[in-house]
Amino acid sequence: MIGCLCIHGFTGGPYEVQPLVDYLTQETDWEIVTPILPGHGEQLSLSGVRYTKWIDCVEEELKKLLDKFDIVYLIGFSMGGVIASYLAAKYSIRKLVLLSAAVYYTNPKQLISDVHDLFKLGLQGKINENELYERYKKKIIATPLSAIIQFQQLVRKVRPALKKISVPTLIVQGKCDGIVPMKSAEHIHQTISSTRKKLIYIESAKHHVCYCDERKELFSEVYTFLKE
Repeated sequence: MIGCLCIHGFTGGPYEVQPLVDYLTQETDWEIVTPILPGHGEQLSLSGVRYTKWIDCVEEELKKLLDKFDIVYLIGFSMGGVIASYLAAKYSIRKLVLLSAAVYYTNPKQLISDVHDLFKLGLQGKINENELYERYKKKIIATPLSAIIQFQQLVRKVRPALKKISVPTLIVQGKCDGIVPMKSAEHIHQTISSTRKKLIYIESAKHHVCYCDERKELFSEVYTFLKE
């Protein structure tokens, strides 16, 4: 049997990786775990939560899977990719998948474009058709500055550990990501010590690659990489 740990991003929840989880659940008999990081989920409560709590939460779930299975995969989205990278350097996992991993963050030019697109939808009375808009509108209001600082501290802690990653790694980056710039994926690809590593770009994908138009092809790519 195989265990697979999927980690969501900053201010997010399991729904960010759920389409991929659903695909893998259909295709495999793996035990797939998607924990909710402290202070995250549908209702944010991030005040006073240190980044170490986020690491501890995932590390505890990872230890459970490693105790239970000979083969364990780690999949991390955005900040979840940062945490996954840190743990992949520390534990004997089999493979690592990083989706929009935020070792660098905020591409201001694309972010402005994304906000402009949302504004246009609002003028057309179509804003509710954007499945992620309502969630993130609330999160912008609910995210305290202290939480953003904790996120930044997490990234600073993890960057030096990247060179210790030696497991096969798949890195996925959307070319239209408004949150994480392409240099983040490039830095990971260049820095990790893995002899088997692959970086793929998704032409029209924004930050939430599990919801992009090319998601079926992406999920197939992830599945093939993990099976190999």
